[in-house]
Parts: sequence; C-alpha cells; structure tokens
Amino acid sequence: MSLDRPVAPDPYTLLPKAGAFTVTSTDVTDGQPLADAHAFAGGNTSPQLSWSGFPAETKGFVVTCFDPDAPVVSGFWHWVLVNLPATVTELPTGAGGTDRPDNGGFHVRNDFGTKNYGGAAPPAGDQVHRYYFVVHAIDVEALDVDADATPAVVSFNLAFHTLARAILTPTYQVTE
Repeated sequence: MSLDRPVAPDPYTLLPKAGAFTVTSTDVTDGQPLADAHAFAGGNTSPQLSWSGFPAETKGFVVTCFDPDAPVVSGFWHWVLVNLPATVTELPTGAGGTDRPDNGGFHVRNDFGTKNYGGAAPPAGDQVHRYYFVVHAIDVEALDVDADATPAVVSFNLAFHTLARAILTPTYQVTE
C-alpha cells in the first residue's frame, strides 16, 4: 500500500505565535526515528521528556503528541497530558502509561480511544510520519477542561493560554 500525498505543514506554524523553550529526551531525538518501544505495536511506552527555559510566569504545562501525517484530515492525537503543575519539568519513560499519572496532571482520550500515551502506528508502507511531542507552558494553573474533553477542546483552550512551546519531532515508519 502506498498513500501518495504531500507532507502536511508543521501544524504549530498555524497557531497563534508563542515563545519557545527547550525540551530534551534521553529516549528520542529530533528528526530521528522513534525506537520500537515508543510505537504502538512495539511497547507503547511514552518517552522520557525534560524541559527548561520556559517563561518565568508559567503556571502549568500540557504535554501532547500529535501526528499530522496520519491519513486523515484531522491528524492523529497520540497523547494529551493536561494540567501538570509548574513544578513538574520532567516525565520519566513510561509516564504516559496510566490513566491518572502520578504528577498532578490527567490524560484526555487520545485518538486510539484511551486515556494514556498511544505509540506511533502509521499504516504499513505509508510515508515517514512526524510525531510532534510538545510541552506547552501555560499562563494558568489549570486549563478549564476535564478528563472527558477531546484533544481538540484542549487544543482550543491552549490557543488562549500558551505562553511558549517546546517541540521535539522524531519520526516513525512501518515498511511493508
């Protein structure tokens, strides 16, 4: 199977401007393929992330993982971790594995239909997919959403509360 289509633009260039800060990982590298451990079929384990250099007025964080290259108009949400306290500046490997993480935040349902991290799962033979792991520094302690919100509703709220974003974009592909 080959889904011959153009590469989607960087979705974050379409959003309101925000500052930038740094996110790093011991598990993933920007622009490089994800290990199978972070793929849905290979372990389904969220990568370690840590961040620094965010604005002093940051009151909380939201962590997301989005695939704009999925063969659907809306892209595919793999992870939405909402309302982390401003004191949380690192997530260990596997932090996305439970419905209610032990860090003060909560997950909303991803596009797999589960409230956790759902690993990379592009169709076999499709183009290389990009996975935008984004830490959003927000100007409120908590977005006005609950665990039943959709990723779209969380994203809409982020448009009004994001001070800065830190982005790490590894890739993944399943060959035939």
